[in-house]
Parts: sequence; C-alpha cells; structure tokens
Amino acid sequence: MERCPWCLINELETKYHDEEWGVPVHDDVKQFEYLMLEVMQCGLSWDTVLKKREAFRSCFDGFDYDKIADYTEKDIERIMNADGVIRSRRKIEAVIHNARIFQKMRIEFGSFSEYMWGWSNGKTLAYTDHANGNIPATNELSDKIAKDLKTRGMKYLGSITVYAHLQASGIINDHVKDCHCYRRLTQSYPTKIV
Repeated sequence: MERCPWCLINELETKYHDEEWGVPVHDDVKQFEYLMLEVMQCGLSWDTVLKKREAFRSCFDGFDYDKIADYTEKDIERIMNADGVIRSRRKIEAVIHNARIFQKMRIEFGSFSEYMWGWSNGKTLAYTDHANGNIPATNELSDKIAKDLKTRGMKYLGSITVYAHLQASGIINDHVKDCHCYRRLTQSYPTKIV
C-alpha cells in the first residue's frame, strides 16, 4: 500500500496518516484539538506531539474548549506539573486564551468549523502540484486565515501552523497522488482540484 513518505517514521505516524491526517473534520472539539496540537508543536517535531497526545487530552479535558476557557492559574500549574506534556507556560496559556477566542468565533459563525470551511466553500482543496509532492509550508490561503485569526486575538497561529491545520483537518488534501489516502479522500468527500 502506497503512503506519503513522511509517515513512514514509525507506527504511530503511519496510523495517524492512515486514519486522521487529511480526513475532513467538521466537529468543533476535534477542530480545537487539532489546532491546539499544532500550537503545542511549534518548534518541535510532530512525532513528539503525537507521543504526548494522550497526556494533552487528559490535561486539557479532552480539548473541551468551553471547560478550557474557564481555566485559572491553578489549572496552568496543574498542567505544568503533569507527566508527559510539553512544559511551556506560554503555549499552555495560549491554548486557554485561544479557547476563549474560539467561543467568540462559535457565536459569530455558528461553529468554528463553519468559519474554517467557509474559506474553501465547504470543499477540500487538492492542489495538483501538491499531489506531485511539491508541498509548501504555507500558501495564500493559510496566510489569509492566519492574518484573520491574529486580528481576532488567536496566539501561536502563524501561517505555517495554520497550513498544517488545514492539512490535518482535511481542508487541504496534501497526500501525494500515489498515496492510498489521496484516492480515498478525493472520492469520498467534496473536493475541488486547484
């Protein structure tokens, strides 16, 4: 079975690639989890984040953004002292702060998912050049979304982080064309080839 080369590092990355990466996400809790894992990943390898994912889920109440939005200093200390997490106070504070912004965006757009999918008119974007393995770290879409999120007050969400989220949540299909996931996703979900 053909796969994107990046996922062949270990079994955990392969499982993530095969079962999650690029599958369209329309659930706000899952959107928040994916986005905040990208926040935690800044400056680290994705493998490190995947290995710590269960610890993050435990510390952050399953990424329930309504609960996280009510976190206090006591919760920050609890997370800082938890086993298996990335102990970055600034990133932990950013997750809490972003949960509060997330709530505001849910009120404005009905859901954060509606906001995100609105950028692609509800379709997964499959860039022809990307399918050939020419995958950028950012693009015009991630630049626009990152700028908009920043004006709304989101933290740790530059264009590179947003682009990674677009890939993970299926708004952009960046599986290479020979990958079994590319075919499955383009055949199963509304897709616009660009």
